[in-house]
Amino acid sequence: MPATASDIFKILFAILLPPLGVFLEVGFKGHFWLSILLTLLGFVPGIIHALYVILKH
Repeated sequence: MPATASDIFKILFAILLPPLGVFLEVGFKGHFWLSILLTLLGFVPGIIHALYVILKH
């Protein structure tokens, strides 16, 4: 599946503010809340999770 222009913006947001990138992909679902938790525990785990969610969906 090729990346679209919106995917590029989501990835950029995932690097700058991981929960925002996840929110743009899935909304207020479990992945969003997990992303907030991981970002609070450590910024790098939040980024990894956000990129995983964006690239998986």
